[in-house]
Amino acid sequence: MKIQNRRLIRILARCLSWGVRCLYFTCRKQVVETIPNSTPYSRNTTEKLIYCNWHDGILNSLFCGRTIQMAALTSRHADGEYVAEVMQAIGITPIRGSNNHGGTTAAKQLMSALAVHHITITTDGPRGPRRVVKPGVVFLASQTGRRIIPVACSASRAWKPRGKWTDLLVPKPFSTAYVLGGDPLSVPAGLTKEQLAPYVTELQNRMDRLQEQADALATGQPVEAAESVRNAA
Repeated sequence: MKIQNRRLIRILARCLSWGVRCLYFTCRKQVVETIPNSTPYSRNTTEKLIYCNWHDGILNSLFCGRTIQMAALTSRHADGEYVAEVMQAIGITPIRGSNNHGGTTAAKQLMSALAVHHITITTDGPRGPRRVVKPGVVFLASQTGRRIIPVACSASRAWKPRGKWTDLLVPKPFSTAYVLGGDPLSVPAGLTKEQLAPYVTELQNRMDRLQEQADALATGQPVEAAESVRNAA
Protein backbone atom coordinates (compact mmCIF):
# COMPACT_ATOMS: atom_id res chain seq x y z
CA MET A 1 0.00 0.00 0.00
CA LYS A 2 1.40 3.39 -1.01
CA ILE A 3 1.10 6.34 1.33
CA GLN A 4 -0.34 9.45 -0.34
CA ASN A 5 -0.47 11.86 2.59
CA ARG A 6 2.39 14.34 2.12
CA ARG A 7 2.62 15.20 5.80
CA LEU A 8 2.87 11.54 6.77
CA ILE A 9 5.47 10.95 4.05
CA ARG A 10 7.51 13.85 5.43
CA ILE A 11 7.35 12.51 8.98
CA LEU A 12 8.34 9.00 7.86
CA ALA A 13 11.18 10.36 5.75
CA ARG A 14 12.60 12.34 8.66
CA CYS A 15 12.36 9.30 10.91
CA LEU A 16 14.12 7.24 8.25
CA SER A 17 16.90 9.81 7.79
CA TRP A 18 17.41 9.94 11.57
CA GLY A 19 17.61 6.14 11.73
CA VAL A 20 20.13 5.97 8.89
CA ARG A 21 22.23 8.70 10.52
CA CYS A 22 22.30 6.64 13.70
CA LEU A 23 23.49 3.62 11.70
CA TYR A 24 26.29 5.61 10.06
CA PHE A 25 27.25 7.11 13.42
CA THR A 26 28.38 3.60 14.43
CA CYS A 27 30.45 3.19 11.24
CA ARG A 28 33.98 4.29 10.49
CA LYS A 29 33.71 6.51 7.41
CA GLN A 30 36.59 6.51 4.96
CA VAL A 31 36.37 9.24 2.32
CA VAL A 32 39.19 9.49 -0.23
CA GLU A 33 39.70 11.90 -3.08
CA THR A 34 42.07 11.97 -6.02
CA ILE A 35 42.48 15.74 -5.98
CA PRO A 36 42.29 17.95 -2.87
CA ASN A 37 38.97 19.56 -1.94
CA SER A 38 36.95 17.69 -4.53
CA THR A 39 34.46 16.13 -2.11
CA PRO A 40 31.04 17.74 -1.58
CA TYR A 41 31.75 17.69 2.18
CA SER A 42 34.59 20.23 1.91
CA ARG A 43 34.10 23.95 2.50
CA ASN A 44 37.26 24.60 0.50
CA THR A 45 35.91 23.38 -2.84
CA THR A 46 36.45 26.27 -5.26
CA GLU A 47 34.21 25.08 -8.12
CA LYS A 48 30.76 23.58 -8.49
CA LEU A 49 30.98 19.96 -9.62
CA ILE A 50 28.77 17.17 -10.92
CA TYR A 51 29.07 13.97 -8.87
CA CYS A 52 28.29 10.76 -10.75
CA ASN A 53 27.14 7.90 -8.49
CA TRP A 54 25.79 4.40 -8.87
CA HIS A 55 22.29 3.98 -7.48
CA ASP A 56 23.31 1.16 -5.11
CA GLY A 57 25.88 3.31 -3.27
CA ILE A 58 23.76 6.40 -2.71
CA LEU A 59 23.44 5.95 1.08
CA ASN A 60 27.21 6.21 1.53
CA SER A 61 27.29 9.36 -0.58
CA LEU A 62 24.49 10.94 1.44
CA PHE A 63 25.51 9.91 4.95
CA CYS A 64 29.31 9.66 5.03
CA GLY A 65 29.50 13.41 5.51
CA ARG A 66 27.42 16.57 5.47
CA THR A 67 27.21 17.86 1.94
CA ILE A 68 27.50 21.60 1.33
CA GLN A 69 25.33 23.36 -1.28
CA MET A 70 24.21 20.11 -2.88
CA ALA A 71 21.25 19.42 -5.16
CA ALA A 72 20.32 15.98 -6.46
CA LEU A 73 18.12 14.52 -9.16
CA THR A 74 15.39 12.14 -8.06
CA SER A 75 12.59 10.63 -10.10
CA ARG A 76 8.95 11.75 -10.28
CA HIS A 77 7.98 8.14 -9.60
CA ALA A 78 6.08 7.57 -6.35
CA ASP A 79 9.22 6.21 -4.65
CA GLY A 80 10.99 9.44 -5.59
CA GLU A 81 8.71 11.31 -3.18
CA TYR A 82 10.23 9.45 -0.23
CA VAL A 83 13.76 10.04 -1.53
CA ALA A 84 13.07 13.75 -2.04
CA GLU A 85 11.81 14.12 1.52
CA VAL A 86 14.87 12.31 2.92
CA MET A 87 17.11 14.63 0.88
CA GLN A 88 15.40 17.69 2.29
CA ALA A 89 15.75 16.29 5.80
CA ILE A 90 19.55 16.12 5.41
CA GLY A 91 19.94 19.47 3.68
CA ILE A 92 20.01 18.46 0.00
CA THR A 93 17.85 20.25 -2.56
CA PRO A 94 15.84 17.67 -4.58
CA ILE A 95 15.17 18.18 -8.28
CA ARG A 96 12.36 15.98 -9.53
CA GLY A 97 12.50 14.40 -12.98
CA SER A 98 13.79 11.51 -15.10
CA ASN A 99 14.19 10.50 -18.72
CA ASN A 100 10.55 9.46 -18.86
CA HIS A 101 8.90 11.94 -16.51
CA GLY A 102 9.70 15.65 -16.40
CA GLY A 103 13.10 15.20 -18.01
CA THR A 104 13.17 18.51 -19.89
CA THR A 105 12.06 20.51 -16.86
CA ALA A 106 14.54 18.70 -14.62
CA ALA A 107 17.40 19.39 -17.07
CA LYS A 108 16.63 23.13 -16.98
CA GLN A 109 16.48 23.05 -13.19
CA LEU A 110 19.81 21.21 -12.99
CA MET A 111 21.50 23.75 -15.27
CA SER A 112 20.14 26.58 -13.16
CA ALA A 113 21.05 24.85 -9.87
CA LEU A 114 24.69 24.43 -10.95
CA ALA A 115 25.19 28.17 -10.62
CA VAL A 116 25.11 27.82 -6.82
CA HIS A 117 25.01 24.08 -6.06
CA HIS A 118 26.98 20.95 -6.65
CA ILE A 119 24.84 18.31 -8.38
CA THR A 120 24.80 14.59 -7.67
CA ILE A 121 23.26 12.18 -10.17
CA THR A 122 22.75 8.42 -9.89
CA THR A 123 23.43 7.85 -13.55
CA ASP A 124 22.02 4.30 -13.70
CA GLY A 125 18.70 5.26 -12.05
CA PRO A 126 15.81 5.18 -11.73
CA ARG A 127 15.22 1.91 -13.63
CA GLY A 128 18.64 0.67 -14.67
CA PRO A 129 20.41 -1.12 -16.19
CA ARG A 130 22.55 -1.51 -13.10
CA ARG A 131 25.88 0.33 -13.18
CA VAL A 132 25.52 1.53 -16.76
CA VAL A 133 26.27 5.20 -17.41
CA LYS A 134 23.52 7.08 -19.22
CA PRO A 135 24.38 10.06 -21.44
CA GLY A 136 22.39 12.62 -19.43
CA VAL A 137 25.18 13.35 -16.94
CA VAL A 138 27.68 13.90 -19.79
CA PHE A 139 25.21 16.12 -21.67
CA LEU A 140 24.75 18.22 -18.51
CA ALA A 141 28.51 18.65 -18.18
CA SER A 142 28.79 19.71 -21.82
CA GLN A 143 26.00 22.26 -21.48
CA THR A 144 27.25 23.79 -18.23
CA GLY A 145 31.04 23.47 -18.41
CA ARG A 146 31.11 21.69 -15.03
CA ARG A 147 33.50 18.81 -14.48
CA ILE A 148 32.26 15.33 -13.52
CA ILE A 149 33.64 13.56 -10.45
CA PRO A 150 33.16 9.77 -10.64
CA VAL A 151 32.12 8.33 -7.25
CA ALA A 152 32.20 4.74 -6.00
CA CYS A 153 31.05 3.35 -2.66
CA SER A 154 31.60 0.14 -0.73
CA ALA A 155 31.70 -1.22 2.83
CA SER A 156 33.68 -3.78 4.78
CA ARG A 157 30.44 -5.48 5.86
CA ALA A 158 27.03 -4.68 4.43
CA TRP A 159 23.50 -5.77 3.74
CA LYS A 160 22.49 -5.65 0.07
CA PRO A 161 18.70 -5.79 -0.18
CA ARG A 162 17.55 -6.45 -3.71
CA GLY A 163 15.18 -4.19 -5.61
CA LYS A 164 13.63 -4.66 -9.03
CA TRP A 165 16.81 -3.91 -10.98
CA THR A 166 19.60 -3.30 -8.46
CA ASP A 167 20.56 -3.80 -4.84
CA LEU A 168 21.27 -1.19 -2.16
CA LEU A 169 24.48 -1.02 -0.14
CA VAL A 170 23.63 -0.69 3.57
CA PRO A 171 26.71 -0.85 5.84
CA LYS A 172 26.33 -3.00 8.90
CA PRO A 173 26.84 -1.39 12.32
CA PHE A 174 30.53 -0.83 13.24
CA SER A 175 31.71 -1.59 9.71
CA THR A 176 33.77 0.77 7.54
CA ALA A 177 31.92 2.71 4.84
CA TYR A 178 33.97 3.90 1.86
CA VAL A 179 33.40 6.76 -0.58
CA LEU A 180 35.98 7.23 -3.34
CA GLY A 181 36.12 10.21 -5.68
CA GLY A 182 38.07 9.83 -8.90
CA ASP A 183 39.79 12.16 -11.34
CA PRO A 184 37.45 14.82 -12.72
CA LEU A 185 36.28 14.38 -16.31
CA SER A 186 36.05 17.50 -18.48
CA VAL A 187 33.60 17.44 -21.38
CA PRO A 188 33.84 19.88 -24.33
CA ALA A 189 31.12 22.50 -24.49
CA GLY A 190 28.18 22.34 -26.85
CA LEU A 191 28.34 18.67 -27.85
CA THR A 192 25.39 17.23 -29.71
CA LYS A 193 23.79 14.02 -28.45
CA GLU A 194 25.58 12.13 -31.21
CA GLN A 195 28.98 13.42 -29.99
CA LEU A 196 28.53 12.32 -26.38
CA ALA A 197 29.34 8.61 -26.89
CA PRO A 198 33.17 8.72 -26.41
CA TYR A 199 32.78 10.64 -23.15
CA VAL A 200 30.04 8.30 -21.92
CA THR A 201 32.42 5.39 -22.60
CA GLU A 202 35.27 7.14 -20.78
CA LEU A 203 33.07 7.88 -17.77
CA GLN A 204 31.88 4.27 -17.73
CA ASN A 205 35.47 3.04 -17.69
CA ARG A 206 36.40 5.42 -14.86
CA MET A 207 33.37 4.42 -12.81
CA ASP A 208 34.16 0.72 -13.29
CA ARG A 209 37.81 1.13 -12.27
CA LEU A 210 36.90 3.23 -9.26
CA GLN A 211 34.33 0.68 -8.11
CA GLU A 212 36.96 -2.04 -8.31
CA GLN A 213 39.22 0.08 -6.09
CA ALA A 214 36.44 0.72 -3.58
CA ASP A 215 35.55 -2.96 -3.35
CA ALA A 216 39.21 -3.93 -3.02
CA LEU A 217 39.77 -1.46 -0.18
CA ALA A 218 36.64 -2.72 1.56
CA THR A 219 37.95 -6.30 1.52
CA GLY A 220 41.46 -5.34 2.61
CA GLN A 221 43.10 -6.12 -0.73
CA PRO A 222 46.13 -4.14 -1.90
CA VAL A 223 45.19 -1.46 -4.42
CA GLU A 224 47.91 0.17 -6.50
CA ALA A 225 45.73 3.16 -7.36
CA ALA A 226 45.13 3.78 -3.67
CA GLU A 227 48.64 5.30 -3.48
CA SER A 228 47.41 8.25 -5.51
CA VAL A 229 44.44 9.11 -3.31
CA ARG A 230 44.38 11.09 -0.10
CA ASN A 231 42.42 10.21 3.01
CA ALA A 232 39.92 13.04 3.31
CA ALA A 233 38.04 11.81 6.37
